[in-house]
Amino acid sequence: MNKNIVVIGAGTMGNGIAHTFAQTGFKVSLVDVSQEALDRGLGTITKNLDRIISKGNLTEAQKKATLSNIKTFTKLEDCATKADLIVEAATENLDLKLKIFKQMDDLAPANCILATNTSSISITKIASVTNRPDKVIGMHFMNPVPIMKLVEIIKGYSTSKETFDDIYEMSKTLGKTPTEVNDYPGFVANRILMPMINEAIETLYNGVAGVEEIDTVMKLGMAHPMGPLQLADFIGLDVCLAILNVMYDGFKNPKYAPNPLLVNMVTAGKLGVKSGEGFYDYSESKKAEKVSKMFTK
Repeated sequence: MNKNIVVIGAGTMGNGIAHTFAQTGFKVSLVDVSQEALDRGLGTITKNLDRIISKGNLTEAQKKATLSNIKTFTKLEDCATKADLIVEAATENLDLKLKIFKQMDDLAPANCILATNTSSISITKIASVTNRPDKVIGMHFMNPVPIMKLVEIIKGYSTSKETFDDIYEMSKTLGKTPTEVNDYPGFVANRILMPMINEAIETLYNGVAGVEEIDTVMKLGMAHPMGPLQLADFIGLDVCLAILNVMYDGFKNPKYAPNPLLVNMVTAGKLGVKSGEGFYDYSESKKAEKVSKMFTK
């Protein structure tokens, strides 16, 4: 595996993935539909590098080298033809991902591996629109990507052992801990996490306890670094809803059906940290210090 990496999407996950590859010495082409989105992504990468420097874990020279490893593009055709690996990190939307993968397959050289950072959508389904299903794989990074060690490596029905081994070893090169997972809705992380978040919302919806109380029980009682409602806000309530819907559609099991409160909050645009309000109010601080007025007595 050579070192030319293309990352599609400069949002939270995409810029984190680009940052991680670039800091490890890979040449990265970061692609998004607008230069504005790319500039925001690069700004986030720069800020995150400065934060690592402030903790004494990176030098200014390493920061400069990392940034010099990243080039930005608004058209995939301008960078995909020499790629060894393309990682798609677009919005969690099946139709969009299928469209992107058809384009990736058309543009990339025959030996290029096509990976998706999807958190729940079938790798087999995504691979079915390409002419290289053996070279399609899931690389599910965790947020924030530069810090979190886990990468779920998801094999589609046709993913070859060679493709899996390449991506498994590459993940270790990135300083990550790769974990092999088979292709079923939600994989492992979200199959376990999302029902817990949904149950926490159900507990709130049923009036068993308040937002802070539910999160406190899980933080202090189960040693979780974040309570499930705070974590849902951090992930994005729209993303949580999308993943639950994928699992509900995939398994047809009512235990994955999203709670009506979650559906209503997403419909109302209360998406968590990114919208300024979810279960907590983030208008004054990005930390979950103030419960949203919707849930205060």
